[in-house]
Amino acid sequence: MPKLTEKLVAALAPEACEYVVWDTEVTGLGVRVRPTGSKSFILVYRRGGKKRKHTMGPLRADYGVKEARDRAGDLLHGLRSGVDPQDAKAEERGAISVSELADAYLEDGPALKPEKKASSWDTDRGIFKNHVKPLIGRLLARELTKNDVAMMQLDISKGKTARSEKTGHRRRSNVKGGKRIASMAVVVLAACYQWGIETGRVTHNPARGVKGFKTTRRERYLSEREVACFSEAIAEIEREQPRMEVMADAVRLLMLTGCRKSEILTLEWAWVDWTKSCLRLPDSKTGAKVVPLADAAVTILKRRWAANRAEPDMRGHNSGERPEPKRRSPFVLPAMKGEGCYVGLGHHWEMVRVRANQVSRKRALEAGDHPDDVPPLTNVRLHDLRHSFASFAIADGASLFMVGKVLGHKQSRTTEIYAHLSDDPIRHVANRTAQRLVEAMRG
Repeated sequence: MPKLTEKLVAALAPEACEYVVWDTEVTGLGVRVRPTGSKSFILVYRRGGKKRKHTMGPLRADYGVKEARDRAGDLLHGLRSGVDPQDAKAEERGAISVSELADAYLEDGPALKPEKKASSWDTDRGIFKNHVKPLIGRLLARELTKNDVAMMQLDISKGKTARSEKTGHRRRSNVKGGKRIASMAVVVLAACYQWGIETGRVTHNPARGVKGFKTTRRERYLSEREVACFSEAIAEIEREQPRMEVMADAVRLLMLTGCRKSEILTLEWAWVDWTKSCLRLPDSKTGAKVVPLADAAVTILKRRWAANRAEPDMRGHNSGERPEPKRRSPFVLPAMKGEGCYVGLGHHWEMVRVRANQVSRKRALEAGDHPDDVPPLTNVRLHDLRHSFASFAIADGASLFMVGKVLGHKQSRTTEIYAHLSDDPIRHVANRTAQRLVEAMRG
């Protein structure tokens, strides 16, 4: 058993399971390393014949091995005087702030919610950091009221926490407010307090019962003409800038599969089932799923597979300093620079929709229409391509159940947002029938 040192603690690497390295100088003192990489000092002792564990705090720049030993010594001295660290800690918990409760929730909460995805925890972390903590973080968790939470929601909706700050070279962080993020903040805070109740940190949930803002779901469905405009726009950009081939194929695959952006951008060749013409995604927003591929999507994938074929290693023993042969990227859409997958679509999409809008206005002029009479395409989001895939499927007669299966929805109510679209084919039949009746009446 090693003696804890600053160097040893810094070198401890996370493993699949949580583990503890014990100190040889202070009995019961150890450093706990979680799979997430976080490290904290703990003290194990016996009280009334039972083993108890006391968490003394996370490793910080101002709280290392020396400080932990001093703290452990004080706790053990108090224990001999009849002061149990766990009892004292229980009393201190009543005085924790909202920020401290949030930090504890983000640190230990995943243990009680193993099915919650890491990306969802990242979203919660951002909401606490950018909105909740700046407004109510300093208030005592036990004294927070329902009115405090309601005022927090109102302030976020008005943009009180919105800001733009520089985070690096040519990088900025734009924090936005609004009703949607305000309602999300209430939900996240409620979950945090519920966890606090379950773990004995707080006794009430002030966020429960606070009504969130009703937000209008934004729905944008592309018409066939608009799809053609986007197709022409990415083809033009691809001809002008050959390096944008990855971007163009990313947009095409989003259009033809109805997948989410992350599912296409992180797509690996190992997940493509050529025999069954489908994608077997090991993970997604709703877990593992199978995505059926249309022939047009398969054609794109085959072209990319052929274009990114690895170069054979033709070097001999006397080949000198020839560079390493090109290796095939594991990603269908590799990064334009360096390793990894393509991540620039969010930035390039602005260029695409501006070009598509220009194409749309040009076509309107050629057809003798006024350009201002056609809907603008500069407000089309990448996720609208997924909505449009669903609208085309329903217009072609597909049921909501089948559309949900193709999109990978786990719950039918998720697909119900497209329910109103299923009226279009029915309306088409009604109009066609009525037109025939009108003609008959004229005859």
